[in-house]
Order: sequence, then structure tokens, then C-alpha cells
Amino acid sequence: MNLQKDNYIIVEIIPTHSNPEKGFIAQISALKLNGIKLEDRFDYRVEDKFLENNDLKNMIQYDKKSFTYVNNIYFILEKFKKWAKDYPLLLLEESYTKDYLKDMNNKKELVYPYLGLEYETSIFDKIIDKYKLELSDHLVDLIYEAIIYEGNNKKKANQEE
Repeated sequence: MNLQKDNYIIVEIIPTHSNPEKGFIAQISALKLNGIKLEDRFDYRVEDKFLENNDLKNMIQYDKKSFTYVNNIYFILEKFKKWAKDYPLLLLEESYTKDYLKDMNNKKELVYPYLGLEYETSIFDKIIDKYKLELSDHLVDLIYEAIIYEGNNKKKANQEE
């Protein structure tokens, strides 16, 4: 896939449990892109009353006004499926994200190889260092900035040839 030209979605899922049979999606943040042009964003959370884990509840308290809150733990995924259509999905985490999205036929792959990186627990520290980015709670936005940076570097390299 060519991230500078193709349509795709960068998606981050925050679940209540790593196993979808024992949990549900507490938050989805996603960016729908046409090359490096932002077409739309998807920021949904369940209402706090559904979150029994206080650590998780505290973790997702940032930017409350920029999220749409839902009163049904199944609504986020259904809304996301309709929004995502058949766009390829670039994932920030592979194991539980793929499990939660298993009913979607979209192509799914990790985003990091496109950035010349491998997934590891400190991946966002590496991305922030590599691209000199400001720390953000919106991880999809950090990935988007890194993709723009990669595209600019490729353009510059092509112009120098």
C-alpha cells in the first residue's frame, strides 16, 4: 500500500480486556485518509458508567469534549464498521485489535513497517524521537504526523535525485 496515495484508516482500539469474549471496546480513535489528506475522524467512547476498571477509566479521560459518548457497549464497533466501509486498516496493536475486529473483512496490518519500525512496547517513544513529535494522547494523530513526515522525506529524496 502507498500511504501517500491510497485510501486507508489508522485505527486505535482501547478495550476493557485483551480477550473480546471477556471485554468490550471502551474507545476507538481512527483517521480516514486519502493519501496524506485527512478525510474524516472517528472518536467514540463508551460512557464512564460501563467502565469498572478505574485505571482504564482514568487512562481515557483526556479530551472529553472531542469524543462522542455512547450508552451501549456494542454501538461503537457497529458504528465503526459502517464508517470504515472497506478501507484497509492500519493498526497500532496487532493481537487484541485484530481479535476485536475479526468480523470485519477489511485488510488489516500494522502501521509500523511503513515507518521503518518494528512493534514493541516503547514504539511511541521511538516514533516521538524519530520524528521529533510532541507527546499526545491521540496516538492515531502521532502516526498520521509520522506518515506525513515520511512522505515529505520521500519527496525530498526524489527531488534530490
